[in-house]
Amino acid sequence: MENNLHEKYMKIAIKEAEENLEKPDGGPFGACIVKNDKVISVARNMVLSSDATAHAEVNAIRLASEKLGKYNLSGCTIYSTTEPCPMCFSAIHWAKIDKVFFGTNIGDVKRLGFNELTIPVFAMKKMGKSKVKLHGNLLLVECRELLNKWKGLKKRVVY
Repeated sequence: MENNLHEKYMKIAIKEAEENLEKPDGGPFGACIVKNDKVISVARNMVLSSDATAHAEVNAIRLASEKLGKYNLSGCTIYSTTEPCPMCFSAIHWAKIDKVFFGTNIGDVKRLGFNELTIPVFAMKKMGKSKVKLHGNLLLVECRELLNKWKGLKKRVVY
Protein backbone atom coordinates (compact mmCIF):
# COMPACT_ATOMS: atom_id res chain seq x y z
CA MET A 1 0.00 0.00 0.00
CA GLU A 2 1.32 3.41 -0.87
CA ASN A 3 2.20 5.85 1.89
CA ASN A 4 -0.56 8.27 0.86
CA LEU A 5 -3.13 5.53 1.56
CA HIS A 6 -1.65 5.00 5.02
CA GLU A 7 -1.93 8.74 5.59
CA LYS A 8 -5.53 8.70 4.36
CA TYR A 9 -6.50 6.08 6.94
CA MET A 10 -4.59 7.82 9.74
CA LYS A 11 -6.45 11.03 8.92
CA ILE A 12 -9.70 9.11 9.48
CA ALA A 13 -8.43 8.06 12.93
CA ILE A 14 -7.38 11.65 13.70
CA LYS A 15 -10.78 12.99 12.65
CA GLU A 16 -12.49 10.47 14.92
CA ALA A 17 -10.21 11.44 17.83
CA GLU A 18 -11.17 15.08 17.29
CA GLU A 19 -14.71 14.14 18.36
CA ASN A 20 -13.35 14.01 21.90
CA LEU A 21 -12.36 17.65 21.60
CA GLU A 22 -16.03 18.54 21.09
CA LYS A 23 -17.65 15.95 23.36
CA PRO A 24 -15.00 14.63 25.73
CA ASP A 25 -15.91 10.96 26.19
CA GLY A 26 -12.24 10.09 26.61
CA GLY A 27 -8.78 11.23 25.65
CA PRO A 28 -7.63 12.48 22.25
CA PHE A 29 -7.27 9.04 20.69
CA GLY A 30 -8.75 7.50 17.55
CA ALA A 31 -8.35 4.29 15.56
CA CYS A 32 -9.31 2.98 12.14
CA ILE A 33 -9.22 -0.64 10.95
CA VAL A 34 -8.80 -1.36 7.24
CA LYS A 35 -8.93 -4.57 5.23
CA ASN A 36 -8.32 -4.80 1.49
CA ASP A 37 -8.27 -1.00 1.21
CA LYS A 38 -11.73 -0.79 2.78
CA VAL A 39 -12.46 0.87 6.13
CA ILE A 40 -13.98 -1.77 8.40
CA SER A 41 -14.32 0.27 11.61
CA VAL A 42 -13.53 3.64 13.13
CA ALA A 43 -13.61 4.37 16.85
CA ARG A 44 -12.45 6.79 19.51
CA ASN A 45 -11.59 6.59 23.15
CA MET A 46 -14.78 6.32 25.25
CA VAL A 47 -13.28 5.63 28.70
CA LEU A 48 -15.13 8.48 30.42
CA SER A 49 -18.54 7.47 29.08
CA SER A 50 -18.08 3.68 29.12
CA ASP A 51 -15.36 1.82 31.03
CA ALA A 52 -11.59 1.61 31.46
CA THR A 53 -11.19 -0.79 28.52
CA ALA A 54 -12.90 1.51 26.02
CA HIS A 55 -9.71 2.67 24.32
CA ALA A 56 -9.96 3.59 20.65
CA GLU A 57 -8.14 0.46 19.45
CA VAL A 58 -10.26 -1.90 21.56
CA ASN A 59 -13.46 -0.18 20.43
CA ALA A 60 -12.35 -0.42 16.78
CA ILE A 61 -11.55 -4.13 17.24
CA ARG A 62 -14.98 -4.76 18.78
CA LEU A 63 -16.72 -2.97 15.90
CA ALA A 64 -14.64 -4.75 13.24
CA SER A 65 -15.23 -8.15 14.82
CA GLU A 66 -18.96 -7.48 14.97
CA LYS A 67 -19.05 -6.28 11.37
CA LEU A 68 -16.99 -9.21 10.04
CA GLY A 69 -18.65 -11.73 12.36
CA LYS A 70 -15.40 -13.11 13.76
CA TYR A 71 -12.64 -12.37 16.26
CA ASN A 72 -9.87 -13.16 13.76
CA LEU A 73 -8.99 -9.92 12.02
CA SER A 74 -6.03 -11.26 10.07
CA GLY A 75 -5.50 -9.32 6.89
CA CYS A 76 -6.43 -6.10 8.70
CA THR A 77 -4.33 -3.05 9.50
CA ILE A 78 -5.08 -0.73 12.41
CA TYR A 79 -4.22 2.97 12.43
CA SER A 80 -3.96 4.55 15.87
CA THR A 81 -3.24 8.19 16.66
CA THR A 82 -0.97 7.10 19.54
CA GLU A 83 1.18 4.05 20.16
CA PRO A 84 -1.03 1.30 21.58
CA CYS A 85 -0.82 0.72 25.32
CA PRO A 86 -0.15 -2.83 26.60
CA MET A 87 -3.89 -3.61 26.78
CA CYS A 88 -4.49 -2.42 23.24
CA PHE A 89 -1.42 -4.12 21.82
CA SER A 90 -2.52 -7.38 23.44
CA ALA A 91 -5.98 -7.01 21.90
CA ILE A 92 -4.41 -6.29 18.50
CA HIS A 93 -2.20 -9.37 18.85
CA TRP A 94 -5.08 -11.61 19.96
CA ALA A 95 -7.28 -10.32 17.13
CA LYS A 96 -4.47 -11.36 14.75
CA ILE A 97 -4.30 -7.93 13.11
CA ASP A 98 -1.37 -7.87 10.68
CA LYS A 99 -0.06 -4.31 10.99
CA VAL A 100 -0.20 -1.30 13.29
CA PHE A 101 0.52 2.24 12.18
CA PHE A 102 0.63 4.86 14.92
CA GLY A 103 1.44 8.54 15.31
CA THR A 104 2.66 9.75 18.70
CA ASN A 105 4.28 7.49 21.27
CA ILE A 106 3.41 6.50 24.83
CA GLY A 107 5.89 9.04 26.22
CA ASP A 108 3.98 11.86 24.51
CA VAL A 109 0.75 11.02 26.34
CA LYS A 110 2.52 10.15 29.59
CA ARG A 111 3.84 13.74 29.62
CA LEU A 112 0.23 14.95 29.41
CA GLY A 113 -0.51 13.10 32.64
CA PHE A 114 -2.19 9.95 31.32
CA ASN A 115 -1.66 6.86 33.49
CA GLU A 116 0.41 5.00 30.91
CA LEU A 117 2.52 1.93 31.40
CA THR A 118 5.63 2.96 29.54
CA ILE A 119 6.23 -0.33 27.77
CA PRO A 120 6.82 0.37 24.08
CA VAL A 121 5.00 -1.79 21.54
CA PHE A 122 8.33 -2.75 20.03
CA ALA A 123 9.37 -4.27 23.38
CA MET A 124 6.01 -6.05 23.80
CA LYS A 125 6.29 -7.45 20.27
CA LYS A 126 9.78 -8.77 20.94
CA MET A 127 9.06 -10.18 24.43
CA GLY A 128 5.81 -11.79 23.30
CA LYS A 129 7.16 -12.96 19.95
CA SER A 130 4.20 -11.30 18.23
CA LYS A 131 3.99 -11.33 14.45
CA VAL A 132 2.25 -7.92 14.31
CA LYS A 133 4.20 -5.52 12.09
CA LEU A 134 4.73 -2.10 13.69
CA HIS A 135 5.16 1.29 12.01
CA GLY A 136 5.49 4.42 14.14
CA ASN A 137 5.48 8.17 13.55
CA LEU A 138 2.83 8.20 10.81
CA LEU A 139 1.55 11.77 10.51
CA LEU A 140 3.45 12.53 13.70
CA VAL A 141 3.02 16.31 13.40
CA GLU A 142 -0.76 16.00 12.97
CA CYS A 143 -1.06 13.53 15.85
CA ARG A 144 0.99 15.81 18.13
CA GLU A 145 -1.24 18.71 17.13
CA LEU A 146 -4.24 16.63 18.23
CA LEU A 147 -2.62 16.18 21.66
CA ASN A 148 -1.86 19.91 21.82
CA LYS A 149 -5.47 20.79 21.01
CA TRP A 150 -6.65 18.45 23.75
CA LYS A 151 -4.12 19.95 26.19
CA GLY A 152 -5.60 23.37 25.47
CA LEU A 153 -9.14 22.35 26.42
CA LYS A 154 -10.58 23.90 29.56
CA LYS A 155 -12.68 20.83 30.29
CA ARG A 156 -10.41 17.84 29.97
CA VAL A 157 -9.99 14.80 32.17
CA VAL A 158 -6.73 12.92 32.55
CA TYR A 159 -7.21 9.32 33.66
